[in-house]
Amino acid sequence: MTKLAANGMKPASGKSSVLKKTSKRSSQPNEPGAAVLRYKGSKHFRQRVVCSVLSGRAIRIDDIRPFPTTTDYQEEVQMGIMGHEAAFLRLVDKLTNGTQVEINETGTTLRFKPGYVTGGRESHDCGTSRSLGWFIEGLLPLALFSKTPFNLTLSGITNDDVDLSVDALKAVTLPLLKHFGVAEEGGLELKVKRRGAPPGGGGLVEFRCPIVRELKPIDFTEPGLIKRIRGNAYCTKVSPQIANRVAESSRGLLNRLLPDVWVHTDHHAGRTGGESPGFALSLVAESTTGVLLVAETAADKGTLPEDLGNFGSKLILEEIKNGGCVDSSHQSLAMLLMVLCPEDVSRLRIGKLTRYSVTYLRHLRDFFGAYFRLKPDPQTSTVLVSCQGIGFKNLSRGAT
Repeated sequence: MTKLAANGMKPASGKSSVLKKTSKRSSQPNEPGAAVLRYKGSKHFRQRVVCSVLSGRAIRIDDIRPFPTTTDYQEEVQMGIMGHEAAFLRLVDKLTNGTQVEINETGTTLRFKPGYVTGGRESHDCGTSRSLGWFIEGLLPLALFSKTPFNLTLSGITNDDVDLSVDALKAVTLPLLKHFGVAEEGGLELKVKRRGAPPGGGGLVEFRCPIVRELKPIDFTEPGLIKRIRGNAYCTKVSPQIANRVAESSRGLLNRLLPDVWVHTDHHAGRTGGESPGFALSLVAESTTGVLLVAETAADKGTLPEDLGNFGSKLILEEIKNGGCVDSSHQSLAMLLMVLCPEDVSRLRIGKLTRYSVTYLRHLRDFFGAYFRLKPDPQTSTVLVSCQGIGFKNLSRGAT
């Protein structure tokens, strides 16, 4: 298996280098039956790697940030594969067997040949470029079809304003898997040991996921009526009153919709508070048909707690207005699982289709040959999504 350096640019120390220089030939459009799927650019890096592992199809990505750029999180100029992308490749390499990764000298070209998912117990430092939610969301489909159950200890940022937080994963993402036949009693669990806010991080979580033989097709088309809203306002290395102010301001707006609103406050100090101060809000709306919608936001420098709570409330109200059975951040995961279901039709009602989901639909066509039927509903301003599963089965799982 390949070993990548910490920065993803140079080979790790050892007897020989595994980062081979690749050619500069431009990628060609993907054709049906092509042995290697080719893409350009740095966008949708994670979804391409995940689909490659599940489908068993090799990929080549060219022009990954070919010119130096300055990121929002650091002032240094960087090109090619970034730290969180290299960390994700290393983590996938740990959890698979037979994976081959080749990166050119500048980090702008990746050749990825997937192996099969083995799972097991692993510890991994995800860095501080992206939050742990970015990693866990990508690993979830792989964990379901592993040889042995995942038992991961991950360190890094637990809450930020870019990716799903650990609170959203626990409250919405893991329960979403139950609709596809994944039982929580089988070991599906996410424990937060330490909180970690950007930029220093320092958070620690334990993630466990059972394996399945196959998923179950879904018919999830009734959004129902919102019956309650729950939330979590957390703060770390700041006054506990910050979380109270966030919760109070968020309830002030949500109580105009319904009375059953409760926001839990979570304060961390000392070692359990990570390396940096911060506070954030995660809100979950539950309907009468079991629909869970999540919206969250985290504080930037100079953000007032009242403004954060008010903004978070507006975000969850916007998700409720969209009227789907999954929120905008879970559309792509739900559609991927629909493709991996047995050869039966799955149906799902979603709100406004995001740009990320549109690109995911194209990748699902490239990797799995799956096509979706999108039927807009003008009365509810929603979209009814349906597709036939490919009959994906976990043939490598161990004896249970």
